[in-house]
Amino acid sequence: MASYVIFEPPGATRRQDAVFVRDGFHWLAFLVPFFWFLWHRLWLEAGLIFAAMVGLIALEGVEGMPGIVAPVSLLLSLGLGFEAPALWMAALRRRGWREWGVVEADGRDAAAIRYLADADLEPAPPQPFSASAASSSETSRRPTGAVPALGLFNYPGRH
Repeated sequence: MASYVIFEPPGATRRQDAVFVRDGFHWLAFLVPFFWFLWHRLWLEAGLIFAAMVGLIALEGVEGMPGIVAPVSLLLSLGLGFEAPALWMAALRRRGWREWGVVEADGRDAAAIRYLADADLEPAPPQPFSASAASSSETSRRPTGAVPALGLFNYPGRH
């Protein structure tokens, strides 16, 4: 099972516009990173990858460097395969997309079904802490007959 991080667009009213980012290794980002980043509209990242590729090609012509270019290129592609989802999620956050949560599913379609089923059941926002409720006499009073065990906890009804 894979984990999918779900992002909703800013100001979205339709849940169908959500983006599902699979967390894990992306083979296409490893094999053809420039095109993978273009496909996902990560223009800045694609430009940086293009510049790195051009720089590696230029290093090929430098004397004593041809043996180092292939391993560096492989390591760069391997790192992009692992970090592609993190870069995609960072770009979505920069654009104002809201992270809804994480869903575990066998595929993107199953993740979409789980998201759409759970999206209507979002919990209510937490209530602010009230100082008057914490200082009430009911919360500060120990139950009668309760003896602390080692001075840490109350066990009502136990002596």
